[in-house]
Amino acid sequence: MNEMLSRAADRTIGVVRGIGDDRFGLPTPCTEYDVRALLGHLSWVAAMMAALARKEQVPPQDTEPAALEGRVRDMVAAWADPAAFEGESPMMGLPMTVVFQMGLGDLVFHGWDLARATGQDYEVDTETAEATLAYIEQMAPMARQNGVIGEEVAVPADAPPFERALGLSGRDPAWKP
Repeated sequence: MNEMLSRAADRTIGVVRGIGDDRFGLPTPCTEYDVRALLGHLSWVAAMMAALARKEQVPPQDTEPAALEGRVRDMVAAWADPAAFEGESPMMGLPMTVVFQMGLGDLVFHGWDLARATGQDYEVDTETAEATLAYIEQMAPMARQNGVIGEEVAVPADAPPFERALGLSGRDPAWKP
């Protein structure tokens, strides 16, 4: 599982490194975030997921985009410990395996969002695409009810797994700025 998270981290960090300050104001597929705000959101999510993996207190919300790469690397390191997957998250009341999937999903979906918004490629390997699809199929109803994701975007049933995952997460796989 951690290899998958590590690959997703490398892919997303590659996209982040390709974003110049002049692109911070661009819209993203997450309509409530422009590029800068989404970078900040993902930065804080990575810090939160690292703390959860270590069973530590979640840090106060801090949406500093410059901290993103270090926080993503720390998140990968935290989930490298097999103990991270044990038990339930006191903060979320979910099994830690589900918390891991949430972190992976955020990294992959928001990596794709940032790539789309800034005109970059974002290829997801088959294992990650299938894992992300399985996760979002399980969590989409609750996430939608809690306002975490948008309404499902219809994609063909025979679309690749990651495109189906995008649709379930409320994203249009054909989105363009």
